[in-house]
Amino acid sequence: MVENKLLRIGRIEEEWYEDIENPESLIKAIKDTKVKVDMFTFWQRLPNTQPRFPYYMEWDSIAALPIKTYDYWLSVQVDSNTRRALKRAAKNGITVRMSDFSEHFVNGMTNVFNETPVRQGRPFPHYGKDAETVRRGFSRYLFREDLIGAYLGEELIGFIMLAYAGAFAILGQIISMVQHRDKSPNNALIGKAVEVCAEKKIPYLVYSMWGRGSLREFKRRNGFEKIDLPRYYIPLTMKGRFALGLRLHRRLSEMLPERVFERLINIRSKWYAFRYGNM
Repeated sequence: MVENKLLRIGRIEEEWYEDIENPESLIKAIKDTKVKVDMFTFWQRLPNTQPRFPYYMEWDSIAALPIKTYDYWLSVQVDSNTRRALKRAAKNGITVRMSDFSEHFVNGMTNVFNETPVRQGRPFPHYGKDAETVRRGFSRYLFREDLIGAYLGEELIGFIMLAYAGAFAILGQIISMVQHRDKSPNNALIGKAVEVCAEKKIPYLVYSMWGRGSLREFKRRNGFEKIDLPRYYIPLTMKGRFALGLRLHRRLSEMLPERVFERLINIRSKWYAFRYGNM
């Protein structure tokens, strides 16, 4: 997979699921192809947190929850706000259970996706898709996923696609209806994911990157921790070496100070709220 246009950075598409044991052979193969790549990047996956290779390295921070038991998570790893949220979900009639990729589930997914065109302050990529498009797009990786649904009565109001990646599981998709946010379905979904991981003896549950802002705080309240993993950058062209020397390989958003980043996020959210306000 090649990202960007000016500086073409290559990485393996399935890097959450695949380890690179022999990077030299992969780098040689990339150089031998006709695809122009200025820089190649890869990381080490959990539980390999100590650097193993001699290339230029920086740290990537993921949100990971060490799994022991559900009771340990509930009593030790989460804070009081999350415990109250779980009680609130149960009190409001939210039930969470393992689900099949049935017509009912796909229709529920479609309804969740089409509730609002904007999520987390930006356009939501799955908004406007019909059920058949959703079925095709989300059936490709069922061989490595379990589905967890949050229901209000028989209505699917949120779900997790829990993907397995060896020593850890990933919240590949966690989403719920905005109109039911006051019932805390996402907390209940995470609780079920913890229970499933504990039963399967999976040592970590991962919630993507550590991130910033309110989403990072939500992760922290649900017991997730910041774990740093080594990420390597190998320049393959003169442009790649120049960019690495000037630290141009990182996204601009990653280099901004927290205060500036939050201010820009707020501006973006207000703009999209205005733009899509009548939808």
